[in-house]
Amino acid sequence: MSDNREKGGLRRSGVWQIGSVTQNDRDIDALVGDWLPMREAAKALNVSPNRIKQLIRDHKLLGVKRQGEVSIPAAFIVEGEVVKGLPGTLTVLADCGFSAEEALRWLFTPDDTLPGAPIEAIMASRGTEVRRRAQAMAL
Repeated sequence: MSDNREKGGLRRSGVWQIGSVTQNDRDIDALVGDWLPMREAAKALNVSPNRIKQLIRDHKLLGVKRQGEVSIPAAFIVEGEVVKGLPGTLTVLADCGFSAEEALRWLFTPDDTLPGAPIEAIMASRGTEVRRRAQAMAL
């Protein structure tokens, strides 16, 4: 959906690479909580910072510029691995036209029907349900 139509209250803005959190999007910080700067994320995954950039381009991770440097939500990396189910969900969100900021907001906003935020459901091995909901938003 790269035609910038409104759907479900979110503006669709095409496929994302590395987004940025603007002054108006500081509420994302409150939703996400802990962030890992790119170098710390690379260290946590035992890869190079360039590999982190590639993972972001491939929708395996999502990173945004915060205070001048690329950061990744700490919840995306557990025990030295990208959370199982996250890459597929990020691909669906990108294919649905979510910007990086919209994807973050959606992943971390609590949903009473899950219950909890989509990222919590993914971490609890309920990624299929989360991806189904993400795909339904694109219809």
